[in-house]
Amino acid sequence: MTFRLTSVPAADGDAEAIIATPASGSGPWPGVLMFMDAIGLRPRLQDMAQELADEGYVVLAPNLFYRAASVADIAPTAPLDTPEAREAHFGKLRPLMSGLTSAQSTADTAVWLDALRSRDDVADGPVGVVGFCMGVRLALRAAGAHPDLVKAVAGFHGGGLVTDDADSPHRAIASATAEFVLGGADHDDSLPPAAVQTLSDEFERAGLVADNTIYPDAPHGFTMADTAAYQQAGAQRAFAATVDLLGRTLR
Repeated sequence: MTFRLTSVPAADGDAEAIIATPASGSGPWPGVLMFMDAIGLRPRLQDMAQELADEGYVVLAPNLFYRAASVADIAPTAPLDTPEAREAHFGKLRPLMSGLTSAQSTADTAVWLDALRSRDDVADGPVGVVGFCMGVRLALRAAGAHPDLVKAVAGFHGGGLVTDDADSPHRAIASATAEFVLGGADHDDSLPPAAVQTLSDEFERAGLVADNTIYPDAPHGFTMADTAAYQQAGAQRAFAATVDLLGRTLR
């Protein structure tokens, strides 16, 4: 598959994006906003977006770092097939991650949801949000900021979901109405057991349906087949859980 990018509006200009539509059938289809991991848009993300689209969705995956870097700027220059190579690449990305504020991402999300819903091939009605790694933080905030629109959130190997900050992602759960499926990695210092429990407590307090599970023997980044963190069992489980979630909430 050829790696294809398009351009979509964002809060501070245009952003490169992947848009995937079903390979067969006729729309309109429900829309899904996909938040990338920190490694960025690349063939693996396109494959994941297309795999989900072929289940009957229009999937939009924008470049979250568009203010500071293009897709080409952050693309790996060598395979990330060893832990050392993956960690070295993440070292280059951390300034971009820390530089993306919650205010910026919230503003972007509103524009991207509008762009998704304005497409002729996207059906009227609720949308889903899927996030990976840092994208899970944005997915939680999307649900909290757009409770009338976002009715499904799936997030995998997220980190930094519970902090002491006033804008900690977990605080967005209180205003959400979506159903959630979160799959954490059990070998992940960025999501300790106390944070998992806090998330569960917040879901219960908000009266939301949520599957907040830690996947066994899974490292951070387990869905990403182009890195050393890939775990096939976890990736397949995450995809199946996402399809089930979207099927019962957006159809």
